[in-house]
Amino acid sequence: MSRYRFPGEDTLRRKWQSPEATLKSVGLRSGMVFMDIGCGYGFFTIPAAEQVGENGRVYAVDADAEAVEVVKRKAAEKRLKNIVAKAAEAEQTVFCEACADMVFFSIVLHDFRDPAKVLSNAKRMIKPDGTLINLDWKKEHMSYGPPLHIRFSAEHAQALIEQAGFKVESVREAGSNFYMITAKP
Repeated sequence: MSRYRFPGEDTLRRKWQSPEATLKSVGLRSGMVFMDIGCGYGFFTIPAAEQVGENGRVYAVDADAEAVEVVKRKAAEKRLKNIVAKAAEAEQTVFCEACADMVFFSIVLHDFRDPAKVLSNAKRMIKPDGTLINLDWKKEHMSYGPPLHIRFSAEHAQALIEQAGFKVESVREAGSNFYMITAKP
């Protein structure tokens, strides 16, 4: 999906983010249906599949076919059979109607060609009582991550999410470099 991703990113990224702790903090549990939109190499996809267990399901999409193959390989290595991974644009992807307990965007909303369309698709996929999570870079100068000019401020991301028909419940810090927006349909 993003031109700023690279195959060894998981190791580096774990220095400043724990996907397991993040997913637990947002309420991901066994049996849930989780959507990882713009999944990249599966930094959140694989831990989510482990957390939702065999009675849950994880849908993952990314425009980068190579990244999706890496996700599939990681899932096979861990014998995870609850992941549906697809190489496609998120603007064109709706896995199901009203089936997701959680739709998750991790440092990716700014990368989509049409973020409004992607959020509209999320609205179609999420259950009436589901949760949308947008974890993203703060719009601040940093020595790593995407260039400042393409990052979305928390206010801009919140406005996009609300325009898609979601009600933002919270906007909070998620470590020193990130913010997290939690919203409901």
